[in-house]
Amino acid sequence: MTISLSLRNKLMIIFTATIILPFLTLAIILPYYFKSLISEETQHVTSGAMNSLSRNLETYLDDLDRLTLLPYYNDELIQALKITAYQSNSSLDDYTKLKTSRALNGALPSYLISTRKEILNTVIVTNDGQGHLSSRFDATNLVQGFPYQEQNWFQKALLANGNAAFLGSHKQDYLSGTMNTRVFSVARMIKDPDSKEPIAVIIADADYGALSKITEDISFSMNSMIVIMDEDNQLLYSNKEVPDTLVTQLANKSSKIAIGDQKYVTLSKNLKSANWTIVVLLSESEMNTKIQWISTVAIIVSAGGIVVTFILFMYLTRWIVRPFKQMNGVMKEVRTGNLQARFTSIGKDEISQLGQSLNKMIFQLNDMINREYKIALSLKEAEYQALQSQIQPHFLYNVLTGFIGLNQIGEKRKLEDAIFALSGMLRYILANNQTTTIEQEFHILQGYALLQKLRFNEKLQIDIGYEKFVGSFQIPKLLIQPIVENAIIHGIEPSDNPGLVEAKALIYVHEDKEFIQIKVRDTGVGFEMSDMQSTKQHIGISNVKARLEMLYPDASFMIQSNPGVGTTVHITIPLKGAHL
Repeated sequence: MTISLSLRNKLMIIFTATIILPFLTLAIILPYYFKSLISEETQHVTSGAMNSLSRNLETYLDDLDRLTLLPYYNDELIQALKITAYQSNSSLDDYTKLKTSRALNGALPSYLISTRKEILNTVIVTNDGQGHLSSRFDATNLVQGFPYQEQNWFQKALLANGNAAFLGSHKQDYLSGTMNTRVFSVARMIKDPDSKEPIAVIIADADYGALSKITEDISFSMNSMIVIMDEDNQLLYSNKEVPDTLVTQLANKSSKIAIGDQKYVTLSKNLKSANWTIVVLLSESEMNTKIQWISTVAIIVSAGGIVVTFILFMYLTRWIVRPFKQMNGVMKEVRTGNLQARFTSIGKDEISQLGQSLNKMIFQLNDMINREYKIALSLKEAEYQALQSQIQPHFLYNVLTGFIGLNQIGEKRKLEDAIFALSGMLRYILANNQTTTIEQEFHILQGYALLQKLRFNEKLQIDIGYEKFVGSFQIPKLLIQPIVENAIIHGIEPSDNPGLVEAKALIYVHEDKEFIQIKVRDTGVGFEMSDMQSTKQHIGISNVKARLEMLYPDASFMIQSNPGVGTTVHITIPLKGAHL
């Protein structure tokens, strides 16, 4: 025997049968879920803050690292270090002594002015055991007769053999007038660029208080401690006083730490450059207190929610069926193709809103058909812009280094031309346009060639030109420059011999059809065509091809290369479909 029940009665049976389930979910199961969720979210937020902290600390270490490399960029200082390493002081004439002293003591102070104020000084220790100080503070002097070569940091620099040696907290006992200021440092052995023999050791110091400055703006969602351990698992810094037992537990890589009655969960991050470890300790008891509060609230809300829901259910089921029948009728008409059918809503309750949503859905379906073609075009345009934005210049660092070199040797005219070339390139790259002409692209290539010549000098020859007829044709912006850049960086630079990079644009006739051909050729190291897949990934060829195909679907893109011979890139665009 089949029992027929109304929709309202069925809803009543379902509601009654499941009334206990929401209570159990909210009062018992949900707190455990939130405990896991809060724990994961806390760790996620903490991880983000740790990443920010590590980046700030890495910035200081990078600045110190760069300071220890500055002697290699100062020819006078390197020459002075060679003199002290290979000649005795008694064998030098007065002029050489004066010139050497000025280079050792006056080369680096100007660089300190442009660094962070927490970076205090550098000390260069020559092979004869003498120290030479460059400091922000005039009142600071070196301790006379200080045994630099016996210091731990000096030995670490020697063991690093020319690489950076990162040093944790230590006193500046080699300086007078500093009250033994605590610093963290980077030391490096300086080698003779010609013989590769050690000629000095340099150490760059940063104020230990910089660590407090870095951490003071980092906050977490609960009580926490920030600890930094050095590469020997010794305490380098902590934002709060910590007992020795904590240092021992951290050295043992414990995931949970106990300090008296307090328990902490640890999150750690390694600084790869210095092999230091940042550890954040989060209070486990505070986390449990939050969970307990959520459990209490869940019980109260679930109990009150069940009562309110039951009352509302009894009220709403009286008139809920009729509007649903009307909406069902409207949906049947839409299924038959009548997109003008609408539901007539009365009031502003949830059912009326559902009916209005149904009307909006029908309207949007109708409107979507009309807008489909426009949307497809918009998506294609957005894709084009996204692909174009992937091409970025990667040579600014070398260009700026070249500027410094021109300035040092007094080549003012060349420096001015180079700055104008870089300015023109930046304006061209940042201009809000998707396409350019061959003439404009080759004009930028001329400036780019000038900038690259600053770095490679006679090793690089660049031949750039185009036929006047093709100068007005449109191409995607920055289509040729990345290919030329790749030819220089991956073709000419690895080669031991001087090389040529050639970029040409001309009219090419094949089988009575005219094409615009753009060719970029280099005489560099080349590569095996079997390695084509990895080469594409390395130079971003797929991005260049994608942008070319979006503007000219019939264009072709071909690469030819042989090891030891060089590489040639051919771009062929049918003249008939080219844009003026």
